Parts: sequence; C-alpha cells; structure tokens
Amino acid sequence: MRFCNRCGADVSHVVPAGDSLPRHVCNSCGYIHYENPRLVVGCVAEWEGRILLCRRAIEPQLGFWTLPAGFMENGETTAQAASRETMEEAGASIILDAPFAMVSIAHINQVHLFYRGRLATPAYAAGVESLEVLLLNEEDIPWQNLAFRSVTLCLEHYLADRASGTYGFHEAELTPLVFSPVNRSDDTEPAR
Repeated sequence: MRFCNRCGADVSHVVPAGDSLPRHVCNSCGYIHYENPRLVVGCVAEWEGRILLCRRAIEPQLGFWTLPAGFMENGETTAQAASRETMEEAGASIILDAPFAMVSIAHINQVHLFYRGRLATPAYAAGVESLEVLLLNEEDIPWQNLAFRSVTLCLEHYLADRASGTYGFHEAELTPLVFSPVNRSDDTEPAR
C-alpha cells in the first residue's frame, strides 16, 4: 500500500502507538489501515451418498475440481456464505448440518471454513465460476485434480468421519508448498 484510501496521502509502514505489529499508517490523516485474514467459506454437500464437486472456470486452478466455496461477504454469516457460494458455483440449494473443518493458511492470510450439508433437492448446474458440476461417489473423486490442499484435507476428514458414522470438527494449519509440477497450488483464492 502506498496511499491512504481515505485521503490519498502517502502511508508509512510503522508500528502505531499502542500496537505491536507494523501497519500502513497515513502520514497526513493518521488513519491506520488494518489488513486481516480473508475467510473462505464452503460446504461438503451430499445427495444420496454422492458429494457435490465443481470444476473451476476461473483462476487460480482453472480446470481443477473443488468444493463449492468462496470469499465471505460483509453483512453475511458463515452459514449464509456457504449457502450462497454453493448456489452461485453449483446452482444447488443446501441444508447445512454443522461447521465441519477449519483450515488456517497463515502464509496467504486466509482461513477456509467448510460446513457439512445436504442438497435440498437433486438439482444442480454449473454457475459462471464452474465449468461443470457433478455429484460423485467416493471412488470417483478426482484426487489428483483437486484444486486446493484445504479441499483435499476436508474431503479426507469427511470420508473418514462418514465411514466411522461419527462427524467431528476438524482444525488444521497448512504451510507453504515449494512449487513443482506435482504441487501446483499454494491454496490461494484470488484477492478481491
């Protein structure tokens, strides 16, 4: 950040009085520009034992598969965000059961929260951010073509819990990957 979004003056990256971390502070009006992690919210949604997955029509990870999820908007709850994202990306109405997995990804300033839920009806369709949407059996999940590590982790926990008959809440942290042809992703969602 180079300029204050309130008055347009230059900013400095300093530790403000009473704070412990450097922030962008306006040299003219003194406004402190806090930058906090972004919340990505989605859902593992089932219909008759099959899981709803979307193939991405946008970067990052164009053409790879994911759970319906995206950035939470101001003025909505996490449950509303999960429902909205599922409708936008997969054209599916869902019934949420419970929060299921939370993945902290500190190196990209994101937290991914996934709910556990069910489709209200078997109707679904690709939204503008999806190339296609499918309900898949466990054996048909394209593990090598999943877009994000958080999605892989969530699906692994979900399938293990489903097999045991007991669903818990799972929390994890992901650290940076070194890029290679095998590791395509650093779990980023596009900044808005």
